[in-house]
Amino acid sequence: MWLWAGGERVVVGGTENVAVGGSGNLLTGGIPLTAEDRAILNLESAEIVGHTCKVIVFDTDAPSAAALGQRLRERIAAAPALAGSLGGSPTRPVWIERPGFDPASQIFEHSAGAPCDRAGLRGEVARLFVERLDRSRPLWRIDRLALQSGGAALVWRIHHALADGSTAMRYARALLWDARAREDAAHAQAAHERDQARRRAHLAHFFAREFARSVRDSPFDGRIGGRREVAFASLPLRELHDAAASIDAATVNDAVLAVVGGGLRRWIERQHGRIDSVRVKVPVSLHQPAGEVDGGDPGNRDSFFAVPIQITHCDVVERLRAVHAATALRKSEHDAETMDALLRRLGGLSPGLGRLCERIERSPRAFAVNVSNVPGPREPVSVLGAPVDSLHSIAELAEHHALRIAAVSLAGTLCLGFCADPALVENVESMAAATEDEAAELIAAA
Repeated sequence: MWLWAGGERVVVGGTENVAVGGSGNLLTGGIPLTAEDRAILNLESAEIVGHTCKVIVFDTDAPSAAALGQRLRERIAAAPALAGSLGGSPTRPVWIERPGFDPASQIFEHSAGAPCDRAGLRGEVARLFVERLDRSRPLWRIDRLALQSGGAALVWRIHHALADGSTAMRYARALLWDARAREDAAHAQAAHERDQARRRAHLAHFFAREFARSVRDSPFDGRIGGRREVAFASLPLRELHDAAASIDAATVNDAVLAVVGGGLRRWIERQHGRIDSVRVKVPVSLHQPAGEVDGGDPGNRDSFFAVPIQITHCDVVERLRAVHAATALRKSEHDAETMDALLRRLGGLSPGLGRLCERIERSPRAFAVNVSNVPGPREPVSVLGAPVDSLHSIAELAEHHALRIAAVSLAGTLCLGFCADPALVENVESMAAATEDEAAELIAAA
């Protein structure tokens, strides 16, 4: 359902189909939304939200909301999309810029109540995650939560019409981190336009498959409700990398799938009894050389492959070997590229045939859990002198997929965010803790 900004007179100038930061005029005419951005907005339902969420934790010396607001004022020009909001009409929606917009107005301080402990933080993140972003304002928001440690957590929600996971990390680098590349205005604008082209090229189609309905079974299959429970896990990145490399030259991504499989095994055995395997969907970015365009899609595209994880293997090393063999085969056979080409070709031959294939591949029998991974800062980062202690990503569920796991790296740590519908997946915190235990066992065994 569209919600429109009230009291704004917007005259749509021309029909140019570009995103915020393109060649349209935000102040005088507004910029028409692309078909992809409109499709992404329309993915929201009573149960599904349309944003990504980053949880940035400072254990001590957290910057104040006022100081964060001043930093955003100084840097917002590096992220022009975040200065626009929705306007126009349901039939002619546009991005517009609010005269006198103050990015500090998007920061909300939660001062009522006691500071959060670990469980309280998870509860507040889950509560905020299911709240819709106000479509009369820019489609992002930062909530600052006080922690018992004396620090604070920033819960940053950004709508997928503005950002995917990679774009959100670029915004964090441009707007928040102290150590950031100095970009002049022209370079920042060019980077923004390339990023938006890449995002629009793949996101709407990928999400249409991700959030579509299905009727098959999996350990996490069920009708999704409106509540969420979240949990966090932190894995030592270098130790995990070295452990994987010492076992059949596996990759750190193989190790992540193996230890996540162990966490799933422990949870499933308690809740459901024995299940032989769980198929995990692994998103894959299909990079193209700069300047090349394939089939009219600029930038990068996303595809995926599905990996069966034999969770009956109680030994994490054997599970890693099996995962590595499966991923190596899929990489050598170019499964992600084949899937992308197949869906695009079938869709071109017959839209109905393309939709049929997509319904088959997105069913819970095709995969049970989506595990995504976005690279984060390679070195420690700080905000206004306060070191960031952890950085987690929370990704939304899909119909009949009641569990989602997202990973983002921060210096020497791989931070996992678990998101679940608690009516279908109880006590997801135990799954996160079990995943940390599996990682410790793998490192010790190697």
